[in-house]
Parts: sequence; C-alpha cells; structure tokens
Amino acid sequence: MNKEVFLEMLAKEEFPLPIYVVREGGSFLDLHAHPYEVRALVTEGQIDIVINAIRSTYLAGDCFHLASNQPHTESYGGKGVKYLASRKGLVLQSELGFEQREDLEVM
Repeated sequence: MNKEVFLEMLAKEEFPLPIYVVREGGSFLDLHAHPYEVRALVTEGQIDIVINAIRSTYLAGDCFHLASNQPHTESYGGKGVKYLASRKGLVLQSELGFEQREDLEVM
C-alpha cells in the first residue's frame, strides 16, 4: 500500500492524520497495550509484532492494525523501522504529545 491509499483509508475509518514513528534497529518493546486503536503503514525497515504468541512481520508497504488494549510485543529489524501511525480511541494523539502532520513526505 502507498501513502495516499493509506491516508484515504484512515479518512474513511475516521482516524486522525498519522504521526511518523522511527525505531532503532535491534530494539524492542516488551508486552504492553495501548488505550487506543492503531492503524499503521510501514515506510522503511521491518517490525515484528507478536499477539497471542503469533508473530507477524511487516515490511515497507505493509499495514498493521492493533485493537485498543491489545497486548503485544514489538521488535525492529537490524536497520530499524519507520512507519506512519494513526491512533484512535479514548485518547487523542495530541493529548499523548504526538504531532499530527499534513506534510508527510516519506514514500
């Protein structure tokens, strides 16, 4: 999927504009959950997400979805990962300190 199609999907599903997330290679996040739903588009690198002991790998052009309060772990490929992420739910991105971007030049 490309950025334009992703942004159209977000608009149809009433998600806010995404933020740009960058994670360093070889790093990870232990089991955690978010109090909001996430839709994301990987733009570079790799992210592995484990939900209920099932590992899914996402590469550039892949989208992933996390339900609100979905326990999961994240690990990032050797070169790290960059992705656009939109969060929807009880908490607004601005309340989390995330900046919405309209000038996303990533793909």
